[in-house]
Amino acid sequence: MPRIVVTGASPLGGAAVDIVIDGDRIVEVVGGGKADTGGARTIDADGLVALPGFVDLHTHLREPGREDAETVESGTRAAALGGFTCVHAMANTEPVADTAGVVEQVWRLGKEAEWCEVRPVGAVTVGLAGQHMAELGAMAASAAQVRLFSDDGKCVDDAVIMRRALEYVKAFDGAIAQHAQEPRLTEGAQMNEGVLSGTLGLRGWPAVAEEAIIARDVLLTQHVDSRLHVCHVSTAGSVELIRWAKSKGINVTAEVTPHHLLLTDELARSYDPHFKVNPPLRTQEDVLALREGLADGTIDAVATDHAPHPVEDKECEWSAAAFGMLGLETAFSVVVESMVNTGLLDWVGVADRMSRRPAQIGRVKGQGGSIAAGEPAHLTLVDPAATWTVRPTELASLSRNTPYRERVLPGRVVHTIYAGNPTVTDGTAERTR
Repeated sequence: MPRIVVTGASPLGGAAVDIVIDGDRIVEVVGGGKADTGGARTIDADGLVALPGFVDLHTHLREPGREDAETVESGTRAAALGGFTCVHAMANTEPVADTAGVVEQVWRLGKEAEWCEVRPVGAVTVGLAGQHMAELGAMAASAAQVRLFSDDGKCVDDAVIMRRALEYVKAFDGAIAQHAQEPRLTEGAQMNEGVLSGTLGLRGWPAVAEEAIIARDVLLTQHVDSRLHVCHVSTAGSVELIRWAKSKGINVTAEVTPHHLLLTDELARSYDPHFKVNPPLRTQEDVLALREGLADGTIDAVATDHAPHPVEDKECEWSAAAFGMLGLETAFSVVVESMVNTGLLDWVGVADRMSRRPAQIGRVKGQGGSIAAGEPAHLTLVDPAATWTVRPTELASLSRNTPYRERVLPGRVVHTIYAGNPTVTDGTAERTR
């Protein structure tokens, strides 16, 4: 790989510097204009903020089995365009990623694509059926080195299985990432439960369905002294439960999606299925509580829950439509709108919630580090002054189900560098091989 000099970048919004990359490492960070650029490829980063490459704890890449919606290749290309240098691929594929063989297949597909690092998430139960624990140890010992396990899309609602899984992953410092949804309280649910769901004639999805599972699981985690991660927190009550658990020293972490930081259930008035998601969009009060929780560290990470679906699964009536939204390419901009432009997070905070803490939760070595000599060269260069219009046909994903179509968003990823390889240059994805 040629030597690369990133000139005039502002790490975490600080003073402009030149970042010298040789191979897959940062070898020097010097004052702007002082690096020797002779014989090197230069990337002009004047006016750009340099951040550690983003790490997503919650990505649906759909392969194997649903390549009509997304592939590891297309999904990781979208990730690179969104500034991500590592994504965690969820287990609800076809076949389910509940064996060492399937997680290794996903891991190798990521290696071949080379857009970013792919860390498979293993299923907690066989076939996501919630009845028998999957091969957690075998997946952890595989080449994929799985450390996060989740039945995402379904809740591990059996308390005995959840307890056993929490106990089992302690042996290899793993964590259970719970999709907190009490199934009996959400049968046939279509949107957030409230006055609006009654007005629209759509079955309500109560906040307590999420909160009851979180309350149970933090107590189980405390009982067995294990590690719990709560997926896509969506209610104010959930934030308070996680805040209480952390105050008691319980080893729980949590994530929030960009769309739950910005969008509300009022969008369901349109009956547009692009706003149908699991968990559902909640109230403005919930949105504000989630923002506060992310700002004060109660919520550890932003995770996209990138959920691609083919056109026929979204271009239909609300009740028949699939749950889920695209998220990889828009995540940074939504965080800028909801957290940076509101003064709730600075660039240090963005790096912490989108890079450092997600890498720590996923036990990903070499990701989420500082921008310093000797560190792996995973970088995202962003233009905080830019704006762009989200056009579904211009996104890299094979699917088009974005809730932000034709919306103007602030902030743009301009360059992404993964292991010393530029994967995105001037907003355009390029091959690394």
